[in-house]
Amino acid sequence: MQLVIGNKNYSSWSLRPWLVLTQAGIPFEEVKLRLSFDAGSEFKAALSRWTPTGKVPVLVDDGFAVWDTLAICEYLAEKYPDKRLWPTDVRQRARARSVCAEMHGGFQGLRQHFPMNIEARLPQVGEQVLASRPEVAADVERIVQMWRELLQASGGPMLFGDFTIADAYFAPVCTRLRTYGVPVPADIEAYVERVFALPAMRSWVEAALAERDFLDFDEPYRQSRD
Repeated sequence: MQLVIGNKNYSSWSLRPWLVLTQAGIPFEEVKLRLSFDAGSEFKAALSRWTPTGKVPVLVDDGFAVWDTLAICEYLAEKYPDKRLWPTDVRQRARARSVCAEMHGGFQGLRQHFPMNIEARLPQVGEQVLASRPEVAADVERIVQMWRELLQASGGPMLFGDFTIADAYFAPVCTRLRTYGVPVPADIEAYVERVFALPAMRSWVEAALAERDFLDFDEPYRQSRD
């Protein structure tokens, strides 16, 4: 299998299935493309081989392409049932799918105003956005509520006990909380630290920091690296 992804510093949707594959120990080849929104770019041309959407990530399994992060994760869960990528309990599995779908289609304020940028440290931006954008503050409040309820119900260390797709789905949120210095309660911060301590997450972060590839269109708050 191949997983086609974008820049690790910026591509939150690429992180999710990459983390699932790597943390679960599923072998795959990484194909990384430099992100670009330009219609005639090499990025768009390369992606046209696999998907009509022109977006990453894309999973290619023996020539068969699956695009969209949630579809990829569902495909992997069905292909590798022994990896238990979803909770085994039917209700917990439904709840895990529910919160992933909520992330997939929601949290627009947080995603727009706190784009993933692992290399950056922008606490002043975070403070200003939280003060001026109530929709972002509401998104953070919902995430804190959600994570707390799930961790209390499961007993941790991950949202549903062991690592699942749900943790991968919220891993980019963990990076955003750190990048923008978002204050969260101690139990939520502890969960963020556990996500960053995952071996697969450490590998992704190290690679993201090594890229040193500044993309202007993914940098709403900086003109160049600090």
